[in-house]
Amino acid sequence: MNIALVLSGGEGKRLDSDIPKQYIKVCGRPIILYCLECLCAHKDIHGIQIAAGDIWQERIKKWMQRIDTGKKFRGFSRPGATRQLSVLHGLEDIGRYAGKDDYVLIHDAARPVLSSGQITSCLDAAGNHEGAVPVLPMKDTVYRSRDQKRITDLLERKEIYAGQAPEVFRLGIYYEANIRLLPEQILHVNGSAEPAVLAGMDIAMIPGDEGNFKITTKADLKRFQRLQEEKENIL
Repeated sequence: MNIALVLSGGEGKRLDSDIPKQYIKVCGRPIILYCLECLCAHKDIHGIQIAAGDIWQERIKKWMQRIDTGKKFRGFSRPGATRQLSVLHGLEDIGRYAGKDDYVLIHDAARPVLSSGQITSCLDAAGNHEGAVPVLPMKDTVYRSRDQKRITDLLERKEIYAGQAPEVFRLGIYYEANIRLLPEQILHVNGSAEPAVLAGMDIAMIPGDEGNFKITTKADLKRFQRLQEEKENIL
């Protein structure tokens, strides 16, 4: 069984919006609904868990009435103080109805340009490993600065990759990897794959999708708005 965990607890402060970015409407639909529709439509996603604040849960359920959920929605998880704590809360809830050898697919509600092909690629790769993460190679020269003022090192670009979502992990071993980071280390986790890497899990890298960007800034929001407007004009 494959369960999607959609992270929708962020406040989107960098966007300087009155509401969290994942709930901003684009072409009449909240951003979260775009990835939810894709996940619900995928034949190999068997359940969906959403980490979201209490004040948004009823609205999310109402919005989901506009799409065919296939009865896949399993429930809400409480968001944590950090992204990875939200992941952990979701894993705890998913563990109540899924087995340790099942897989969890973690995706951000603010990544609306999710494709069925990317979901399939992640699930297929994870099936032969303990997890899979889509990545993009670095195109620019990458430097390290130890004092944030001067360049101290030049990193080997061909060895550096940018991680994307969705990320897929075998549920039981990934949950244990997160538990081992409590109570302090988990607060400093930067990405969903970090606990898996620290635990020595077998994680496959697969090609990412440059179009599957995360809405973080106003420029990202405008980019997504243009994409949807162009898509609707074509249809």
